[in-house]
Amino acid sequence: MADNRQTRPNYRREQPVEEKQFDERVVHINRVARVVKGGRRFRFQALVVVGDHGGKVGIGVSKGADVTAAVNKAVEVAKKHFITVSRYKGSLPHDATAKIGGAKVLIMPAAPGTGLIAGGVVRTVLEVAGIENALSKSLGSANKINVAYATVAALQSLRPSKLWTRSGGSNKAVKKKP
Repeated sequence: MADNRQTRPNYRREQPVEEKQFDERVVHINRVARVVKGGRRFRFQALVVVGDHGGKVGIGVSKGADVTAAVNKAVEVAKKHFITVSRYKGSLPHDATAKIGGAKVLIMPAAPGTGLIAGGVVRTVLEVAGIENALSKSLGSANKINVAYATVAALQSLRPSKLWTRSGGSNKAVKKKP
């Protein structure tokens, strides 16, 4: 037999490693099962937070036959659902609250140098969104998926500082008499 290794194309070429432009963080992996006639079939559910540390963040939840498949699918879902977060001097413009299911999240701005005072999922979402100084409190349910979605809903409800109106003055429009 002739050795034809020289004529075969090299299938093991190194692929260029692309640098990731987003910070992808796996927050939670859950093993789920469905019961069939022969027993239980196991799959994995992944909760992933993706952000660019510049005001964009997305959350994805997906299932797959193994952990890597679930994580990859969840990253794709998160990239499709990016939101833009209003920031003000490295913090939040104002207080915000959101409730999803039984999970309620309260996020508040903090003075420069305070850092992120948040726990668990809320901390991860705020970090990848690029918020450096904030306070938070998670109330109610500790379900990580609902807490993550409540945090994103609270961030989405923030109004940018350029849309603020001044208080103390007259904000009413004055009608001119003809």
